[in-house]
Amino acid sequence: MDGYTHFTAFRADMPHDGVLRLTLNRPETLNTLDKRGHQEIADVWKQIHKDARVRSVLLCSEGRAFSAGGDFSLVQELTEDFQARVRMWHEARELVHNILDCEKPIVSAIQGPAVGAGLVAALLADISIASKTARIVDGHTRLGVAAGDHAAIIWPLLCGIAKAKYYLMLCEPMSGEEAERIGLISLAVEPEELQDRALSVAVRLAEGAPTAIRWTKHSLNNWLRSAGPAFDASLALELLGFGGPEVKEGLASYLEKRAPDFKSF
Repeated sequence: MDGYTHFTAFRADMPHDGVLRLTLNRPETLNTLDKRGHQEIADVWKQIHKDARVRSVLLCSEGRAFSAGGDFSLVQELTEDFQARVRMWHEARELVHNILDCEKPIVSAIQGPAVGAGLVAALLADISIASKTARIVDGHTRLGVAAGDHAAIIWPLLCGIAKAKYYLMLCEPMSGEEAERIGLISLAVEPEELQDRALSVAVRLAEGAPTAIRWTKHSLNNWLRSAGPAFDASLALELLGFGGPEVKEGLASYLEKRAPDFKSF
């Protein structure tokens, strides 16, 4: 689609008039995001905000995973390079705030594993729809860093502080069905219904009263903006953790396919 061909982490098309579909398209790596992809998923929302052709957005993915998070080369860079952590701090803030400030309503269709920056975008979507068999997990503390990229700004509001602490502190995975039950997502559907259901919602939004829908989104997102200080603190603590010793053990355990050993810390 014109104007979006320079992006590498996702493909853009219009399956219906006014509906922009962004498809994460690295199924061979479970749609992990490399250094460039992480920047792109933060930047694209500013472009969409200004694109008069777009009235709603559908965020989805190819293959069996929605997104498996950042690739390990990106994580390794963050443990070694202060400037990389500064860059990531800016990108992670932009990802959250650009989605909140994008006036076009966003629908996400989540299947399979959903982790990392892809999960950030999926849960910050205005309407999040998951396969009942999706596997949603915030893996930060398993890696050895604080849950900072979006969790503090939205999880307590969606599912309550008790559930947020349980899932975020333990890195406990949940199915799409459980995510709907606790209020983390808007809707869970059978796997074979996911794409059609999400597209139908995006079409309804595109065909609705645009200003009324956009101003409703803007107003409701003030609940999230009011949590901005908590989000800023959590993100700063996450990036601080990338310079510490625990993440080195967390990353090594992933690469060596074993459980992490944090007992000595």
